[in-house]
Amino acid sequence: MKEQVAEVIRRIRPNLQADGGDIELIDVKDGVVKVKLTGACGSCPMSQLTLKLGVEAAIKENVPGVERVETV
Repeated sequence: MKEQVAEVIRRIRPNLQADGGDIELIDVKDGVVKVKLTGACGSCPMSQLTLKLGVEAAIKENVPGVERVETV
């Protein structure tokens, strides 16, 4: 599952980088994906919206068994 999540993150990373941010995969365990938003995304007030509507939606759509995505 971790490899599948990493592949989805690799595909969405350019969108975050275009706005001066980035994302790092920290862990995948028991259906919970832990990521770290960095750069502009790390301090952006809209980062939780990006996380839920962008990152989490893309991962859940492409990786069966993922329940949620959290930031660390």
